[in-house]
Amino acid sequence: MEITLTVKDLGFILIVTAVLVLLIYCISFMRNLIVTIRHTNKILEDTQVISAIAAERAQDINQAVEDVTTTVSSMADVIKGNQSTLAALSSIVNSLASLKQILSKKKED
Repeated sequence: MEITLTVKDLGFILIVTAVLVLLIYCISFMRNLIVTIRHTNKILEDTQVISAIAAERAQDINQAVEDVTTTVSSMADVIKGNQSTLAALSSIVNSLASLKQILSKKKED
């Protein structure tokens, strides 16, 4: 039995073989891409949680800074004689309570 292959048939066989190899490569690439996308989604979810925690802490720190600023300005007013000592002491107590609250939240986490 004789089989005759023309150059056209040989070219067609090479093209079909190349397409099959490319198809197998694309399937392998898509499998790896799906795994990578799943890992990326997990990382993004963790990032959202961490960002939320950081935003909450920033608000706590902002409140503490505002209390300290109020206390410092109250002390400056006391030094200038524009405010009573009792009001200045209450501002100091309020700022210390805010700092204690921030530190206790940090210890809980």
